[in-house]
Amino acid sequence: QVQLVESGGGLVQAGVSMRLSCAASGRSFSNYAMGWFRQPPGKERESVAAISRSGGTTYYADSVKGRFTISRTNVKNTVYLQMNSLKPEDTAVYYCAASSSLAVVATSYDPWGQGTQVTVSS
Repeated sequence: QVQLVESGGGLVQAGVSMRLSCAASGRSFSNYAMGWFRQPPGKERESVAAISRSGGTTYYADSVKGRFTISRTNVKNTVYLQMNSLKPEDTAVYYCAASSSLAVVATSYDPWGQGTQVTVSS
């Protein structure tokens, strides 16, 4: 099983860009589809984006479509979330997670990273 560690979060102003990274250790990263989720303050965890094992298929939540891009490099065992035109409503703890197949629901994913805080000020 892979272990996941997110990085790249922080405090930014609305309108700027930020890239999150999720580094995987362990074996067979390329055997996992990967997803990014977020949990805003006081709200439930929600799916943000997902990418297939090869990177050829992606999924985006409507709220981030056109602003966020998920990508992966299996050589470096890393998945990225490029976030552009950030909005205050993007404020959340962002998690990456692995799944045996491309999925949207959080229950399809295990394991999870520890999360990284993204705060967007207006």
